[in-house]
Amino acid sequence: MATANPNKIREIQKKLGTNYQFFSLHEIGCTEDVPETSDTIEGNAAQKARYVFEQYGYDCFSEDTGLEIDALNGAPGVITARYAGENKDPNANMEKVLNELKGIANRKARFKTVIALRLNNLEYFFEGIVNGTISEEKRGKDGFGYDPIFVPDGYDRTYAEMSIEEKNVISHRALAVDKLKIFLDGLSLK
Repeated sequence: MATANPNKIREIQKKLGTNYQFFSLHEIGCTEDVPETSDTIEGNAAQKARYVFEQYGYDCFSEDTGLEIDALNGAPGVITARYAGENKDPNANMEKVLNELKGIANRKARFKTVIALRLNNLEYFFEGIVNGTISEEKRGKDGFGYDPIFVPDGYDRTYAEMSIEEKNVISHRALAVDKLKIFLDGLSLK
């Protein structure tokens, strides 16, 4: 998997279960920052998977996630991790969003994850989207990234107020991983 983020690795491994084992970037010896220069979430996911294949020779899957907020014209979007700067500081990112939404009633947002799988010189894409709202303040201590300010539709709690097991049933990443797992399970039956 083209990530060094231990939180994403843990979430995805829990969803895929013990039938699938994958390696992180560090485990294949990749310590450089994998490029993410596309102007779309799909493009970044594909770019990372291609990079690992081209530089290290591994079939690979990668994901990219964007938080899209209506009142901010879809921002932070493709620059979700770097919204407050190149250092990828989750607290600074959340503070920037909360400050930009001060006094704004429309707090509708959505999380979008795209997984790009590069397998046998073919590419496959799997998408997960969860609609929700941005809370007025950070709430909860679990999760990562924007989890303390994102409340999925149908819930009154942020992702950070949910257990990983609960979040793994409903999250954008979980939905995309479910589609990836169905695809992989279908391959193993052939």
